Amino acid sequence: MIHAVFIINRSGGLIYNRNYSSQLAQLTSNEALIFAGTFHGIHALAARISPALKGGATRDLGIQTIDTKNFRLHCFQTPTGIKFIAATDLLQVSLADMLTSVYRLYCDYALKNPFYNLEMPIRSDMFDALLLKLVQAA
Repeated sequence: MIHAVFIINRSGGLIYNRNYSSQLAQLTSNEALIFAGTFHGIHALAARISPALKGGATRDLGIQTIDTKNFRLHCFQTPTGIKFIAATDLLQVSLADMLTSVYRLYCDYALKNPFYNLEMPIRSDMFDALLLKLVQAA
C-alpha cells in the first residue's frame, strides 16, 4: 500500500505531497518541507560517496530505498534531478515502474502546462486525479 507521494525539485524544494492513507500521520507544511530538504541532502551525499560510476552516469546513484521498521521510502530521480518519493508499507518491494509513471504524469500535466513554473508547487486537478488512480492500482 502506498501511504504518501512526495515530489522534490532539483534544488531540494517540495513541489508536491499527498497523503493517501489514514495509517500515516499527516505532516504539517513545515514538517513536509523539512523532510524534503533533509531527503535531498542525504540523497546528494549518498550519490557523492558512492564508489560506483565515478565518471559515468550518476542518475542511479544516491538513495533508491530506505527501510525502517514500519515503512519503506522509494525514490526515483530523473535525469534533471527531480525526485519522486513514495512512502509504502514493507510489502512493496519495488516501485520503480510506478514512480516512472508518476514522472510521466508530471511531464504531461505539469511540465506541458504553459502556466506552470518549474520551481513552484504542482496545482493540477487532473494530475491529482490520475495520480490517485495510479496509487490505487499499485
